[in-house]
Amino acid sequence: MSPFSDCYAVIFTSKLKEPHLGYNEMAERMEKLATMQPGFLGIDSARNDLGITVSYWKSLEAIKLWKANLEHQEAQSLGKEKWYAWYDLKICKIERHYSFGNLT
Repeated sequence: MSPFSDCYAVIFTSKLKEPHLGYNEMAERMEKLATMQPGFLGIDSARNDLGITVSYWKSLEAIKLWKANLEHQEAQSLGKEKWYAWYDLKICKIERHYSFGNLT
């Protein structure tokens, strides 16, 4: 069974303001910090004009704990103040997962 079946996805879609100095460093730090959180399963991310990051979690409780992480809260505040023109966040339950080919 896939590790992404019967789990949750947090879908974060955003548009950056210009300039966005320090954003890339903070994004890298948040990804590294997320990987150390209990219940973290993985992450997919892409950014051009629009950024989409999907993180995967074992439970809603794990997502709540990640949201409450103090360093993550600081990044959230900086995002609202400095980096994001807008963002949208969705939390979804993944019931099944399929894939094809080499995902590397």
